Amino acid sequence: MDRNKYSAIAHRDHVFSNPISSAKINKLINLIALKSENKIIDIGAGTCELPIRFIEKYNVSATAIELYQGSIDKGKQRANGRIPMEKIDFIHADAKTVIEKFSDNHFELGICIGSTHAIGDLSSTLKALKKCVKKDGFILIAEGYWKQPPSSDYLNALGAEESELKSHYENIQVGESLGLIPLWSFTASDDDWDNYEWLYAMSVENYCFENAKDPDCPEMLEKIRSWKQTYNKWGRDTLGFGLYLFRK
Repeated sequence: MDRNKYSAIAHRDHVFSNPISSAKINKLINLIALKSENKIIDIGAGTCELPIRFIEKYNVSATAIELYQGSIDKGKQRANGRIPMEKIDFIHADAKTVIEKFSDNHFELGICIGSTHAIGDLSSTLKALKKCVKKDGFILIAEGYWKQPPSSDYLNALGAEESELKSHYENIQVGESLGLIPLWSFTASDDDWDNYEWLYAMSVENYCFENAKDPDCPEMLEKIRSWKQTYNKWGRDTLGFGLYLFRK
């Protein structure tokens, strides 16, 4: 089973591929006052809903970097008819190689929502964005965090180590240690998480119901049903997700 296919199916009905609500994201868009001549960059842009909304609000120019071609294709479909297509540059490539090509202080806003793995980790992503964002510009980043110490059973189910994430407070401290000024933060509420996770699971269930002849369905159903158990037993109380706005 192709991992990207599975993720695309699981997120097919999501506006954003993360548990922060649209209302919270829209508030942050309103807080970041941009001008039409400004430029923004989004690392791991997914289906590009966030840069599209910034263009709708401020008529800025955006660079959207995404490794999965299927997400780029969906992003182009979303953008078509909503914004002038020349306002967004879709780049299908590894973010590490692309971001190094931009000169220092090139953008007014750098974004990475839940995709810090594309660069390395939270710290390395903040450093990369700090380099290409102008002085007094903004960095909008989202990262997971532990609400409480994860159990060994939960870590085994995730295939993860506790050291891979920090606390909400420590995420903010990483930015401050790099000289960034924290301006705002939202975290995913229990309702946000439930909306995200149950839609994620239902999308896979519905796809397999509608496409029963797909040979990947048995594996996808096994995977999503195990994931639902993991979320409800451990994840809902243990894993957080924070959205952080910094000024350089």
